[in-house]
Amino acid sequence: MGRRKQITGAARETLAAQLRTDYEGGSSIRTLAHSIGCSYRFVHRILTEAGVHLRRRGRPTRSRPAV
Repeated sequence: MGRRKQITGAARETLAAQLRTDYEGGSSIRTLAHSIGCSYRFVHRILTEAGVHLRRRGRPTRSRPAV
């Protein structure tokens, strides 16, 4: 893909669908950005536009065992 290339229309929708699937499958935004050769911010924007609920930063916390 590369930097500084505008992605619009059907190509953008296709990319958004693929990124959404991968992100919801557990991939990080940084991993996705690296895999398509674009910036973190670009991938973040595409996911937000696609209506994806983004995960919080950091690792998931362990829950306490029931007492």
